[in-house]
Amino acid sequence: MTPPLSSVETVGEDGIKPTTREPLLVQNAADYRSVFWLLLAIALVVIQYSDPALVKYLSPISCYLAISLGTVSHNHNHKATFKSKRLNNLFGHALTIFYGYPTLMWVPTHNLNHHKFVNRPGDATATWRYTNKHNLWVALTYPFVSGYFQSIPIRNYIDRVKTKKPKLYARIRFQYAVWIGSYITLGILAAVLYHNQQAGLGFYVWFFSVILPAILSSTVIMFFNFIQHVHTDAWSDHDHSRNFVGSWFNFLFFNNGYHTIHHDHPAMHWSELPEAHSKIADSIDPKLNEKNLLWFLLRQYILSPLIPKLGTKQIGTLPSTAPVADVPAEESKSFNQNRPR
Repeated sequence: MTPPLSSVETVGEDGIKPTTREPLLVQNAADYRSVFWLLLAIALVVIQYSDPALVKYLSPISCYLAISLGTVSHNHNHKATFKSKRLNNLFGHALTIFYGYPTLMWVPTHNLNHHKFVNRPGDATATWRYTNKHNLWVALTYPFVSGYFQSIPIRNYIDRVKTKKPKLYARIRFQYAVWIGSYITLGILAAVLYHNQQAGLGFYVWFFSVILPAILSSTVIMFFNFIQHVHTDAWSDHDHSRNFVGSWFNFLFFNNGYHTIHHDHPAMHWSELPEAHSKIADSIDPKLNEKNLLWFLLRQYILSPLIPKLGTKQIGTLPSTAPVADVPAEESKSFNQNRPR
């Protein structure tokens, strides 16, 4: 009887059996770092719950990890991390806790809206909705404005899948339960662990190890979106986004700085963005390829009020005032629906 091919051991011409690699759990080997970052974030929460004295040292690291996991959730939303659908769902639910909002809601706000309109009329995350100025006040209030207007496509999306895709609707409901339930559970756990010790200690551990990082994650991710699009040319092929190309920033935030190429090829894996960006970098306005995020923030929000020429200036056509002929009717209708009443 001839054995099945899968059980036959092949031997090379030199008599040595070739080594076979174990199949990867993830789609791309680079995503093992994404998984490690999540495990590290979980471990830090456990450590802080175990010893409140460490919270003041580890909370800043937890805040960084939560923000970076916000970019991981963004990447996971565009290109699933694992080969297994079940693992992808589990990963998304876990990321929800650190990102500070159900990760499934990237779809209506980001995939179906932001990537479609790219800061033009219709974009729920438009940077210019009330003003096209770029100063510290506008930047700090943007996450609140953006968050409010993102709630519109979120509600519409949930209402739509409720009747048309009941299985997806069930996943959404479950993820919302994970989001709220995990914070409640962790709050109760902290209270139980430390109710006999110093008053408020449980709240202190819960807030600084879990809640503050989650708040900062979703807020900073929206801020990233703001600085990547404010004063860019939404109607341009390559000048629609600002890039932050520093190596340290892109290592720490999983290549989130390469925003132009990401919009051009949203399904491209995050690890491939630097090389792809290098091929189009010369076609991007040099003012939109920032080498250092910290210098950009210092220059824009601290120095430019004193030295205006250091601040950003609108590049190309205003996103809100493009010729009517250039605005598809669908975009104009969507923007009007999202305008404040």
